[in-house]
Amino acid sequence: MKHIEQHLVCGGQQTVFSHYSETLACEMKCAVFVPAHADNVRLPVIYWLSGLTCTEQNFITKSGAQRYAAEHGVIIVAPDTSPRGDQVADDPAYDLGQGAGFYVNATQAPWSEHYRMYDYIVSELPNLIEQNFPASAQRSIMGHSMGGHGALVIALKNPGRYKAVSAFAPIVAPSQVAWGEKAFGAYLGSDREMWKNYDATALLQASTERLPILIDQGGGDDFLKTQLKPEILAVEAERCGYPLELRIQSGYDHSYYFISTFIGDHIARHAAAFTR
Repeated sequence: MKHIEQHLVCGGQQTVFSHYSETLACEMKCAVFVPAHADNVRLPVIYWLSGLTCTEQNFITKSGAQRYAAEHGVIIVAPDTSPRGDQVADDPAYDLGQGAGFYVNATQAPWSEHYRMYDYIVSELPNLIEQNFPASAQRSIMGHSMGGHGALVIALKNPGRYKAVSAFAPIVAPSQVAWGEKAFGAYLGSDREMWKNYDATALLQASTERLPILIDQGGGDDFLKTQLKPEILAVEAERCGYPLELRIQSGYDHSYYFISTFIGDHIARHAAAFTR
């Protein structure tokens, strides 16, 4: 691990480090906030997954999450959104390639060599965090947009691994919207049945755990009706009896102004789940 940045904020340490990822076969960056804590105390961890075009920087500089993490005594880990580097496959568009990993394990060339963000988030990154920071094995996960999709899918596919899950403006049914169809077609191939392995709506019914989902969605979000469509998940949750709280926040858009307004409530809920 190589430390790139370190800042004192809200009494804790906001660091950014890089490391070589065996899973992704490239160098990766990740941001970690550790609140002030007593020696020999290990703290629960919230994993934050960011959206399209983002890096590890967006969340730590725009969300204001550190003050709430410090208040509740939790670590927040915010990784980059995709593999990076000159040797990593890319695409000129913003919604495919670097910055748009979609938190899947790609099966199609040229993406399959590096684009294994699902395994990286589920396995490699937590192992690294728990070995190098005062992190306990208590984890939760949340994210925004593409990262909200990732958080929901990862929680649903790994029962018992996370204490809580929530999302801001997630892509809830990527198999049914243009962003997801483009990414899944490239990363996973043309078999739409395979896509269901990374589609939160498709995963609800078969879930063996009923971990409550909290979603905040801006009512003024430009992507609400075309790419996000939270009503698709809400209908499926109602049909199969899955606990979902969907809050449409009137007037809010897709930006970090929206996230910063409600991030305190999300962190408080995750912290409460750690104590139950």
